[in-house]
Amino acid sequence: MTEKVQTFFEKNAVIIKISAIAFLSLMLLIPTAMINSLVKERQQRLDEATHDISSKWGFEQQITGPILVVPYYSYEYDIEKKGTIKVRHQAYFLPESLEVDGEMVPEVRYRGIFRVAVYNSSLSLKGKFQKPSFEATKKAGVEWEDAFIILGITDLRGIKENIKFEWNGKEKTCDPGIKNSKIVESGITLNNLLTNNDDETEYGFNFNISLNGSRGLSFVPVGKETRARITSSWQNPSFDGAFLPASREISQTGFVAFWQVLELNRNYPQAWDDTKVNFAESAFGVSLKLPIDTYQITERSMKYAILFIVLTFMVFFFVEIMRKLRVHPVQYILVGFGLVLFYLLLLSLAEQFNFVIAYIIASFGTITMITAYSLSIFKNRKLALIMATILILLYGFLYILLQMQDYALLMGSIGLFIILSSIMYLSRRIDWYSIGGKE
Repeated sequence: MTEKVQTFFEKNAVIIKISAIAFLSLMLLIPTAMINSLVKERQQRLDEATHDISSKWGFEQQITGPILVVPYYSYEYDIEKKGTIKVRHQAYFLPESLEVDGEMVPEVRYRGIFRVAVYNSSLSLKGKFQKPSFEATKKAGVEWEDAFIILGITDLRGIKENIKFEWNGKEKTCDPGIKNSKIVESGITLNNLLTNNDDETEYGFNFNISLNGSRGLSFVPVGKETRARITSSWQNPSFDGAFLPASREISQTGFVAFWQVLELNRNYPQAWDDTKVNFAESAFGVSLKLPIDTYQITERSMKYAILFIVLTFMVFFFVEIMRKLRVHPVQYILVGFGLVLFYLLLLSLAEQFNFVIAYIIASFGTITMITAYSLSIFKNRKLALIMATILILLYGFLYILLQMQDYALLMGSIGLFIILSSIMYLSRRIDWYSIGGKE
């Protein structure tokens, strides 16, 4: 019985070895998943640090308005009371034109090792309103003196100076808070704008606001024609929202972006009554992105972990077959752990240094360690050099994939095709049936 078992193992040595290598490769995905969960944990800590800094400096800011609100009464028939009753409504009017000119002064704040992009913005807004028009049945019930303007600002803690709001050349006082949460949830209000005997046909406005925020700044195109121009010394902007800039210039000294949005480009009118409008769908703006998202790019690199493990194990396996060497499963495990350790090194070093430097140090350390260990196994410098060359090509290929995000799938597919073709070419003369047993 023992001889039969021994004969079985000898005849199927290759299959058993390949099965063991495949099992070890899958088992090594466990520590890889643990490192991946660590990456997500560090990302969560970054989000917490961002929230902590933003809660004191100012969150991401969005400017909505100004919006003119005019209360009025209408007479409606009530079925239950069987008579006409007086019902209070609010009419909303958007400006005919809105021009925004602003500058973002960026700054990087730290919470421990975590970095957060914040800014101080100096914004100048101006435009004009047409005098609100009501139907004849509503005119008698219009409360002109109770009209007010609301200006939506996401985080009022970011306001650093008093806002001087000019309405038709007259300075108006801004009150904190808003009277109507149907439109925006946070902002300021201006009262005493219109009178019953007002003969004006249009109303011009302008104001400046100094606003702190973090990550991004956006605007809602409430004007019949909205123009916005933003400048900054930040070199890595990300233009977000419903509209991209009509023109933009990005250089080593910063960026200049210009937007132009028309009434027809958005999904709400210039005037309406009572109903709630979703302004967020039409917002546009810019975010200050840090040059490299360490955690996102590390997580992307870990998707190729199984490829590195399998190809490295395959090199050891072919050396076993072609050089009649014996590599113990423990040695495979140690090499696999070395490959997995690369991602932990990359994560920890990238938090302290530039990503490129972190990648070079982590890959150099991993290649050196595995090459030295393979030399002790193979007892042959030429084979160890081949192993080092393969690892250098693999890590170089991975770095290219990480940099070419848009073409990562294409380059990865071509790379895998070349790798598989090379393996098939190198193993074309191996007689798999004669290995491990008698012919």
